[in-house]
Amino acid sequence: MSQTATAPASAPGFAKHPNYRLEFLPSPKRIRATFEGETIVDSTAALIMRESHHVPVYYFPQADIRMDLMRPTDHTSYCPFKGEATYHSLAVGERTAENVMWAYQEPYAESIDITGYGGFYWNAMDAWFEEDEEVFVHARDPRVRIDILASSRPVRVVLGGATVAETSRARFLFETGMPTRYYLPPDDVAMDRLQPSDSRTACPYKGRASYHSAKIGDQTFEDVVWTYPDPVRESAPIKGYLCFFNERVDDIFVDGEAVAKATTKWSPK
Repeated sequence: MSQTATAPASAPGFAKHPNYRLEFLPSPKRIRATFEGETIVDSTAALIMRESHHVPVYYFPQADIRMDLMRPTDHTSYCPFKGEATYHSLAVGERTAENVMWAYQEPYAESIDITGYGGFYWNAMDAWFEEDEEVFVHARDPRVRIDILASSRPVRVVLGGATVAETSRARFLFETGMPTRYYLPPDDVAMDRLQPSDSRTACPYKGRASYHSAKIGDQTFEDVVWTYPDPVRESAPIKGYLCFFNERVDDIFVDGEAVAKATTKWSPK
């Protein structure tokens, strides 16, 4: 059957990549974003886009966006799965964020649900909130689960040929799509070998992390350990515990068996 003139075209990207994932899930949460003291987005009707090779992204009805603060620009971009995007800049007082919001005015059929919606570059906003709790890095994926379980199984960490941690009081963190992480109580870690680092990262599911480097003999292992001093509520059991990169230590042993090395973006190059 041929398409009518008003029917949305099919996305050409799927012809080459039929297994590419593109889906939009409704969010029941109230989502807000702030910029320069103003609430720019306040919505209980957001969609969460889950797309292959991308972190989750919120899309908002433009009725829930402060469009009075947005200015259309000439900038465009093209996605073979969604179509052509147009952009708006945001101006509040003397501060401007260029091309911070995009929208698909005529999205491909596979993205028809985002007609009239806008998405934002996360880092352009000052803060994001789900209900009244701050969210970091990117939208939370509703299909990602974290389980933090206390375990009496013995865990030992070897770095630079030395045992730097040994415990039977670890907390195992299981996160969808990620290697198991072993969070260890500081009393069972050789803290005299660790030095606080200035590095900081954030996670949408755990909060803000700080880091330690380790010095073993004349070797220094940069940012090999992290901790969440004040994690988000769902990850409270790991507060103050220390976790070593499986990818960067010699070995982590659980029940006396070496854990297989994870290959992740944090693996040594």
